Amino acid sequence: MELLSRTHAMQVVCGVAHMGPARYRDIEDALDASSSTLSARLDELAEAGLLEREQYDEIPPRVEYDLTDDGRELAVRLEPVLEWASER
Repeated sequence: MELLSRTHAMQVVCGVAHMGPARYRDIEDALDASSSTLSARLDELAEAGLLEREQYDEIPPRVEYDLTDDGRELAVRLEPVLEWASER
């Protein structure tokens, strides 16, 4: 609960759920979050086992984020809460 109560944590989970594997820039464009906050949330969600981070050995470097099974289950449960919040 502590992680989910942090700024933009729930939005990141639901945003990645809608985008599928997403690059940092796609997530950043979808949210109104500072770069440092977004970077911290992505790292924390990955460490908690809700996101997978895949880095490709390409030039320029490419990193994609996707939900784990637990992350997908969480997104399904969070979606109604975020819809409710946006209506108010």
